[in-house]
Amino acid sequence: MSENELIALLRLQQIPNIGDVIAKKLLERCGSATAIFQEKKQHLLKIDGVGTATLSGLHAKVYLEAAEAELRFIQANAIDYHYFLDDKYPSKLKHCFDGPILLFQSGTIELKERRIISVVGTRKITSYGQAFCEKFIADIAPLNPVIVSGFAYGVDIAIQRAAMEHGLQTIGCLAHGLNQIYPKAHKKYVADIDANGGFFTEFWSNTNPERENFLKRNRIIAGLSEATVVVESAEKGGSLVTADMAHGYNRDVFAVPGRATDKYSLGCNNLIKQQKAQLLTSAADLVYLLGWRIDERRKQPHQKQLFIELDSTEQSIYSYLQLNGKQVLDTVALACNLPIFKVSATLLNMEMKGVIRPLPGKLFEAI
Repeated sequence: MSENELIALLRLQQIPNIGDVIAKKLLERCGSATAIFQEKKQHLLKIDGVGTATLSGLHAKVYLEAAEAELRFIQANAIDYHYFLDDKYPSKLKHCFDGPILLFQSGTIELKERRIISVVGTRKITSYGQAFCEKFIADIAPLNPVIVSGFAYGVDIAIQRAAMEHGLQTIGCLAHGLNQIYPKAHKKYVADIDANGGFFTEFWSNTNPERENFLKRNRIIAGLSEATVVVESAEKGGSLVTADMAHGYNRDVFAVPGRATDKYSLGCNNLIKQQKAQLLTSAADLVYLLGWRIDERRKQPHQKQLFIELDSTEQSIYSYLQLNGKQVLDTVALACNLPIFKVSATLLNMEMKGVIRPLPGKLFEAI
């Protein structure tokens, strides 16, 4: 991309009343950002949604100067950036109508042909939420997904730390520029995350972590992934906004249920009750409902050791398969007196552990 084109894109980002949706309409009509500033006003006014107020700051010198200053920061700090029509721009975010026209990056992010999951939740994580995050990542690690979150206190940093501990790539979506870190207490994690993923932001270097920026960045968290998981949330909160955005993008949304009396389970329970999210009790639920296949290369089928780690349901199913050999899902459910969904989720969890293998025709057997 030429320097003049990047300056023009930065100007579009800065001008009031021209958000990402209008900017994309202008780019589609004119063919490039540079051409927008060369086009006659009367031609631009013919674009749907574009009015006189929209274009009022188009040629203001202050926004050109700001763009030139930001370009100097980008060049001086070797900031990586992605234009929404470029191949390196995250493919799933590209399909979001309001995705940012420019996305800035640090780290070693690689998203091509990767499974991507966003995990969000309360900043006041409980021991229940912490335990779920650790177990969820441990169980889903064999599929090597990318874990996206907001790098905030609570669920965000818990899930990102767990991801790094299991060697998974993780991405923090920031509500400010790349020249600062919020919260400051998380500065100690920056180097590790950059080495195991990195950070995305649409915000300039002079942008502070204001409240509205967190709400705005939530659409990036929701848009990057094929599914969003809400671990814990009060009745109101930013994670519910992210879930609504993911739902609006027609992405899968999952919520971890909790007791009706628990403050930080109310939001999740309401999402499930309102049918805005599917109930999630384990990584196996997500794998089953998204239709993911297990990566055979990451299994470690050591039979004796794995059997010790099976819970009572898994042991019951495993013992039945050992005695009866290949069985179909319905037969296993009937023999073990369990709901089909429970058996299916359990079998998927056992498959991830390498305890059983699926066979053609929905047959299963122990290995």
